[in-house]
Parts: sequence; C-alpha cells; structure tokens
Amino acid sequence: MAHLPYADLRDPADPAVMPLVERIVAERGELLHLYQMLLHSPPLADGWLYYLTRVRQQLSLPGALRELAIVQVAHLNGASYEAAQHLPIARREGVDDAALAALPDWQARPELFSEAQRLALELTDTMTRAVQVPPALMARVREALGERQAVELAGVIAAYNMVSRFLEATGIHAHDAG
Repeated sequence: MAHLPYADLRDPADPAVMPLVERIVAERGELLHLYQMLLHSPPLADGWLYYLTRVRQQLSLPGALRELAIVQVAHLNGASYEAAQHLPIARREGVDDAALAALPDWQARPELFSEAQRLALELTDTMTRAVQVPPALMARVREALGERQAVELAGVIAAYNMVSRFLEATGIHAHDAG
C-alpha cells in the first residue's frame, strides 16, 4: 500500500491537470500508479513525463542496454514496481528470459551477456551502489559504446535510480488500487 494516497482525479482543482492526464495516457498507454502519485504536483508530473519520455524513447542507446540497466537498477534498489513495469519492455527489446533471471547475480553467468551488456551492468552496479565511478570503468564504457552512448547509459542509470527512489519513498507497488 502506498505511503501517500494517489491523486484524486475525479474533480481536479487545477484545470490544467486533465490535458496532462491525457498526455500521460497517450505516451504511457495508461495512467500508471507512478503518475497517479506524481499528479499531486502537476509541474512535477509534467517535467517527469517530458524527461523520462526522452530518456526512454529518444536516445541512440540500444533498447536492450537501456532496459538491462533499468531492470538492474530496480533489482539493486528493491523497486519491484519498477522491475515489473520494465521486464516486458526488456523482452520486447530482445533481452531473453535467461538473462533477465540472471540479473541479480549476473557476474555468475557472464556468458548470458555481450561485452557491452556486461559493461553496462558493471556501470549500473557501480553507479547505484557506490555512486562514484572509477575513471578506468568509464573509459572502458566509452571505448565500447562511444561518447554519446556512454553519456546516455550513465543518464539512464541516474534517471532510473531517481525513479526507484521515488517509488520506494512513496511506497508505490503494482498491487495498489489506483
């Protein structure tokens, strides 16, 4: 159960909220619990939607790398809602079930991951657990992915650490009634 109630959208006080709700549904397919919580602050919900839509849909980073990083962040932070939302997306991006099942202990099954995926997961683990990234690790990521995708990967990892921390702070879970 969420730590705060979800926003009541039956009679919003702010007339600007309904067009935002319509945009959320258009871009996400439904009004997810995350956005039901964010809509307590329409400016926050609007900025979140804008930012994370671009992170998820407009980067050059391959979708499989993006989703591996997102699901790993969710595992590391104990954010089950985030993992549940992104497992189907990871599958659509071509990540197989064996790799997804191995994520919590991916280093024990390196053969399931490409070199780029192992680097992405190492960066994800480091950024999420330690925050500071050794220059040698970032140099390896840059060498494998190029500067743009190295920056995009770091941005995805940072963004989804933000998401999981918000989800866990507010207690959002998939089984909540919206």
